[in-house]
Amino acid sequence: MMLSLENVTKRYGDLVAVNRVSFTAHPGRILGLLGPNGAGKTSTIRMIAYITVPDEGRVLLDGQPVGPWSQERMGYLPEERGLYKKMKVGEQLVYLAELKGLSRSDARKRVRHWLDRFGASDWAGKKTEELSKGMQQKVQFIATILHAPELLILDEPFGGLDPINAELLNDVIMELKEDGRTILFASHRMEQVEQLCDDICLISKGEIVLQGALREVKRRFGRNTILLDFDGDDAFLDEIEAEGLARLSMRSRSHAELRLLDGATPRRVLERALAGVREITRFELVEPPLREIFVTVVSGRRQEPEAYGAAAG
Repeated sequence: MMLSLENVTKRYGDLVAVNRVSFTAHPGRILGLLGPNGAGKTSTIRMIAYITVPDEGRVLLDGQPVGPWSQERMGYLPEERGLYKKMKVGEQLVYLAELKGLSRSDARKRVRHWLDRFGASDWAGKKTEELSKGMQQKVQFIATILHAPELLILDEPFGGLDPINAELLNDVIMELKEDGRTILFASHRMEQVEQLCDDICLISKGEIVLQGALREVKRRFGRNTILLDFDGDDAFLDEIEAEGLARLSMRSRSHAELRLLDGATPRRVLERALAGVREITRFELVEPPLREIFVTVVSGRRQEPEAYGAAAG
């Protein structure tokens, strides 16, 4: 089920929250919807879910404008959770599944299956308020997928999860992708977006500033980032920045990530590093991490991604 936005605009009074946004999410792929706070992500998601409607443009699901019919075929996990605190988990999940059109017997079968999959079978008789934040997050995710939606909208789905449960949720999301679902994934955690997503759409101030297949986007920015592991004093990093060779994007006692600046070469950075530390255990020239691309594009430090290719030469 293909999702398409065509020149979608949403205003709240004089504020243009979303301005002529267009993108497509394809079945069997995960689209990362990114942007800083206030960028227009939530407004965009609410229009896709038919909670609000555009002032201009169209939101289409398989070529048809979204509406009550499409809500039955999508699953929406909002960043703000909405479980009934006093209701028992099993009863609540069955109720929510019935609202999506499942029969009670089918709903109960699916609830048992997913609670078992998430190692939560003994939660069925507990009230939501008795569960930890991470447990509630898993219950909310189960509620989102119980009716086997063809379109999934996941807004910060990993919130509150420990690494083990985050890995389990990651596995389920990838299974749903392989099953041909269309998945929209909104998150501030760039490492999760980079791990999960096939495509990205970056929104800033209500407008798309970057979009495309993740691999292609990273390729356009060029191999301009140095990953450096070292043993010794890190004062040399300040010298590298002061000389205008590179800009630090991450720094710790034994690791650094640097973006080469125009005219600088990896060899020059390596020479400065060798002169300043006892030992270098890693020196690698790579494409920039999505975190770096995000910061660079949103802050407007560089308008043309293609220009990054020259920096790595």
